[in-house]
Order: sequence, then C-alpha cells, then structure tokens
Amino acid sequence: MSKRKPYVRSMDGWWKKNPYFVEYMIHESTALFVAAYVFILLVGVVRLGQGEAAWNAWLEALKSPLSVVCHLVLLAGAVYHTYSWFKILPITMPPVIVGGKKLAPEVLTGTALVVAAAAGLALLALVWRIAL
Repeated sequence: MSKRKPYVRSMDGWWKKNPYFVEYMIHESTALFVAAYVFILLVGVVRLGQGEAAWNAWLEALKSPLSVVCHLVLLAGAVYHTYSWFKILPITMPPVIVGGKKLAPEVLTGTALVVAAAAGLALLALVWRIAL
C-alpha cells in the first residue's frame, strides 16, 4: 500500500492575486503608522510626567529634521488609513435612505471625509487658540 502525501496548499502571496486583498493589506499595514504615532505621543506623556527638563528635551527632539521627516511619513500613512477606513464605510453600515432613495457609496464616503476634515480643522483651531 502506497502512502500519499497530504495536499498542502501554499499560502505564499495569497493576497497578491486579488486587487481587493492588496488594498486590504495596505489598509491594515497603515495601522502601524497610526500605532507609531501613538507611541510617540505616549513617550511625550511619560516625559511630561518626568518633569520640565525631560519634557523640554522631548520637544527639542521633535524639532530635529529626522523627526520632522518621520512625522510627515506618519502623517501620510495616517491620512491614507483614514481615507481607506471611510472608503469601506458604505460596506459596513446599513443602507442610508434619504427621500426614498439609497445614498450612493461615494456620497457616504465623501460626507464622512468632509466631516472628519472639518472636525480636524476645528480641533486644530481650538488648540491654536489655546496655545496663543
């Protein structure tokens, strides 16, 4: 009696074969950019708790050219993560009916992005006002 080897399907690059999964993997990987920025903010909170000298040293470190470039890269990743999050919004929520018609996915995504941008600008204005 011959022994057959069990069939083992290769999982290498399974996500590269379908554009939907490629986009999904990019979306998921951009969460690392958000996590990295959260880590930077947590370090700032720890430095704030360590006293004024540690806080000022952390602020000076943020002013370095490498830090500025790092923040720009993290910002780009966070913006793409936000965009892709709102892009899947119409798929994850129940249909929105206005005037007896279902809203188009583009309308939901666009509205969510505009509201998020407005909220971000309002928060930025509030922080700017408090800082001055």
